[in-house]
Amino acid sequence: MLLAGESWVARTTDVKGFDAIDRAQLEIGAEVLLAALRAEGHEVVHLPSHAVATDFPASTAELDDYDVVILSDIGANSLLLHPQVFNQGRPFPNRLKLLAEWVRGGGGLAMAGGYLSFQGFQAKANFHGTPIEDVLPVEILPYDDRVECPEGVAGELTGTSHPVTEGLDAQWPILLGYQRLIAKPDAAVLATVESRPLLAVRAEGAGRTLAFASDISPHWAPTEFMEWQGYRRLFHQAVTWLAGDR
Repeated sequence: MLLAGESWVARTTDVKGFDAIDRAQLEIGAEVLLAALRAEGHEVVHLPSHAVATDFPASTAELDDYDVVILSDIGANSLLLHPQVFNQGRPFPNRLKLLAEWVRGGGGLAMAGGYLSFQGFQAKANFHGTPIEDVLPVEILPYDDRVECPEGVAGELTGTSHPVTEGLDAQWPILLGYQRLIAKPDAAVLATVESRPLLAVRAEGAGRTLAFASDISPHWAPTEFMEWQGYRRLFHQAVTWLAGDR
């Protein structure tokens, strides 16, 4: 499987009296998820955010190297604006359209929440109205869709039987935020948070898609959630279901 995103470069200025020191550091938010999936035997390629524009697959043939693609905290611009387009003003394949085509041909696609997922912080993720929204199990709002919950809110299963949620607790540990999403009529909502979709799945053509409205890493996913036994089980079963018979 391919996990795209879930990393960032943090730039900080330390002011020490008269002097200031600038520093930058690459931070990986997916370490817990990567470890959990690999422990379950999944072969995972992590494409960090800074490499998505240049290295994300640019054809359905390249996508066919994977059974599942997960987009997490990576905006539409990083998939649309290859340097050949942005720097050179030359055409390049539309990777949002390619992903949708790949899904309909049998691929598995998931999107996890975050500041650059779905519509995101100040609508900068900008997946509303794109081919990705067309195949996901949810409709994406056209504006900033975050719901910040610093007090902590718990997800809960809806009671719908499905392989993705088999064996999971009915009540989940707290989350600190999520995306406000609208389930499509033909989607199965497997878990909710504050009566809104938290986990939804859908068939699209020969493929499958999944939306998880909260984060797989801090800050929305606190220690209580990531250390929960169900965290590893949830994402293992999600990836297994998305892969189907591929």
